[in-house]
Amino acid sequence: MSVAAERIERLHELARAAATEGDQERARYYVRLARRVAERNRLGLPRTFRRFTCDACDAYLRPGRNARVRLQDGHVVITCDCGEQARYPYDD
Repeated sequence: MSVAAERIERLHELARAAATEGDQERARYYVRLARRVAERNRLGLPRTFRRFTCDACDAYLRPGRNARVRLQDGHVVITCDCGEQARYPYDD
């Protein structure tokens, strides 16, 4: 695993911890930083990271706290507090 990939994973852990503690601004900072590291090193973000971050406001999503999760016809719809929606397919 490259240094950049390890850093992205560590920033994901820090963002999750900050969001759990209720520090949304710090969680946003870690999400933005992880995205910058990935862009600079031409890496994709891990699936878990992509699924738990909002593309519009960079919030770390916590279902029930700042995100709503619904199932609709073969896909999951995650709605952030900012109004942005993300849709992901799932298999029955």
